[in-house]
Amino acid sequence: MLIIGLIVSQAFGATAVMTLTFLGGSSPLIYTMFAALLVTAVAARRRIWLDLGVVFGSIRPVWILTSLMVYAIIGSWLFPRFFAGQTAVFVQSKTRGIVIEVSLAPVSGNISQTGYFVLGGLAAIALCALLLHSDRIDQVRRGFFLWCGLHTGMGVFDFISKTVGAGDLLAPIRTANYAIISNATEAGFVRITGPFSEASSFASVSLACLAFCYSYWRRTKSPLAKWLSAILLFLSILSTSSTAYVGLILLCIPVALSMLASVLRGKVEGEEILIMALMVLGGTAMLGISLYKAEAFDPFVRLINSTIINKADSASGHERTYWNVKSLQSFLDTSGLGVGFGSSRASSWPIAVLSQLGLFGSLMMGGLLCVLARGLGAVRKWVDPETDAVVASVRNAALASTIAMSVSGGSADPGILFFIALAVVCATRVSARRGIAAI
Repeated sequence: MLIIGLIVSQAFGATAVMTLTFLGGSSPLIYTMFAALLVTAVAARRRIWLDLGVVFGSIRPVWILTSLMVYAIIGSWLFPRFFAGQTAVFVQSKTRGIVIEVSLAPVSGNISQTGYFVLGGLAAIALCALLLHSDRIDQVRRGFFLWCGLHTGMGVFDFISKTVGAGDLLAPIRTANYAIISNATEAGFVRITGPFSEASSFASVSLACLAFCYSYWRRTKSPLAKWLSAILLFLSILSTSSTAYVGLILLCIPVALSMLASVLRGKVEGEEILIMALMVLGGTAMLGISLYKAEAFDPFVRLINSTIINKADSASGHERTYWNVKSLQSFLDTSGLGVGFGSSRASSWPIAVLSQLGLFGSLMMGGLLCVLARGLGAVRKWVDPETDAVVASVRNAALASTIAMSVSGGSADPGILFFIALAVVCATRVSARRGIAAI
């Protein structure tokens, strides 16, 4: 139940377990409780040292992950003190509640953000130990479907309640000490936030869930995954978030290339025909509506203009661009060592990684990302189709989340989904190689 609970708890993106006043009011989310319980449960096993020996002896990326955690801990304590006052960073103001620019100095984020990152890494190691000990891929599959279903349900509920004028009915579950922006509108459209603090966070998780459900549907023809994919696509489009639109464009590239490859091979699947037919039908319907009533799509045109085309010229766009530029400057000011984990924030995950972890930390993070992107690789033919479908879907969900964070992520922490997917991929590769050796 801890595995399933850890995965499902990602649906509550603004529900805090408690508020840590001694860490500047940091409010850990529900997933941190499940991650801590998972690590504790694995550490309490009698054969813990044997399990760790198997994990570190058979999964080489775990050494990179451990080195990165150690580097993050040392850097979060050392670099803000060593480079104090030598560069500018962006931190959350305790009194004004906004992000302000200050000189580099130790902050509470060095402890809290590093703690979340290390907890995610430990959860990945613990999950590797469990997955190597026995076949738990079905638990992973059920956890992800429960997560996607819960996220979709709350998104639909939030959309309906705001559309009919009932207001934000999910406000009671948003207990985290975040800046909550749940009643905003964009170009006349209500912004869907679900259980999250803002529309961009909801859009990021929606893209991850969409990637999982779509990948699983294409590989297994699951009706549940197909309908969840359709609803998640609908929610992503109506979220009015730039993160959703840019992320959808990027995610459509591999889908289009896959369909093109099928056409060139002369083996077009029924699902691909369905997608093409729906696209043609939708385009024809939009053309017919525009010919009948030219101004029918004016609200959508204004929405696209405000969220994508004119986004860079807006005050928010200028502010986020300034954050990224100054974060890159802080990387240079610290001679490529970084300002320390949690010392600052940016508006793009790769830039946040580079500015906080420096060159060495970025290389280690890049290595883990390459392991995740590679997936099962050549050993996928040695696993059963269901396991292959689950692992590929989990990997694609994590990659989609990474794409979303690259658009609007402010922290160097890749998130708990990244660590779960890394553990699933690495443990399945080892299990497949064991099967090959046994044969």
